[in-house]
Amino acid sequence: MFTDPALLALHAVLRTGSFEGAAAALNVTPPAISQRIRKLEERMGTPLIRRTTPCEATETGARLYRHAEELGLLARALAADLGQPAAPATLRLAVNADSLATWFIEAMAGVEGLSFDLVVDDEGHSADWLRRGEVLAAISAQPGPVQGCDVHALGTLRYHATCAPAFAARHFPQGATAEALARAPCLNFSTKDRLQAQWMEAATGAQPAPPQHRLPATSAFIDAALAGLGWGLNPATLAAPHLASGRLVELKPGLTLDRPLYWLVSRLAAPALADLTRSVRRAAARHLAAAC
Repeated sequence: MFTDPALLALHAVLRTGSFEGAAAALNVTPPAISQRIRKLEERMGTPLIRRTTPCEATETGARLYRHAEELGLLARALAADLGQPAAPATLRLAVNADSLATWFIEAMAGVEGLSFDLVVDDEGHSADWLRRGEVLAAISAQPGPVQGCDVHALGTLRYHATCAPAFAARHFPQGATAEALARAPCLNFSTKDRLQAQWMEAATGAQPAPPQHRLPATSAFIDAALAGLGWGLNPATLAAPHLASGRLVELKPGLTLDRPLYWLVSRLAAPALADLTRSVRRAAARHLAAAC
């Protein structure tokens, strides 16, 4: 891996979130970590770390963190080319929660020698992490443009609008009309989540504004729908067994929402991440619907 002690210290602080954690990871004392960071900040002429809990990178610190990751990936690739063992490299990437819950773990497990540092964000916004230089790769619903990145189309993640049968009987006796949707509680992942709004517009041609439960976890969406808390868009693979058993029903049978997904990877890091890109594309081919 990269050998600059100061850069190692910066990477470890931001990776572990603290000076103490970095000291333990590098088998040195916390004062030694502080000294290395201070000297690096003096060299760069700007603060690199915000001493919060956990520690956070400044803009320049984030760029150096990314540089450290790129060096680690290059060292990993060189060791593989030479048939030599290499220490695991760290890769920070952005992924949406639904991909993480349905297929992306398989892609991660398909490579060796990488330690993953995942940022979970809405697929419509994950590319922003790449634009800011805070990650080296991302799963995104947008193909770009992101300057300096390669783009690989993966397929579509299909969603069903589902709820519990009792919830449907109570809130949608005449079906999923615009009026009923405006009153029935729905589930939302975050303020960035537009899936439910897009489905309602596709279903009714209107834009109802229902009461919402905000649940930032894929599993919570399924659990909340099963419990009758509200309705929401759930990935087809997760909803399928519950639809088959009758524990969930579709609000409007046959009306699905397909979300295209793309693998965006920094062009500089792409050669060192070729094995991960292959694994991502294999896993996507197995689990995602073909793009139209």
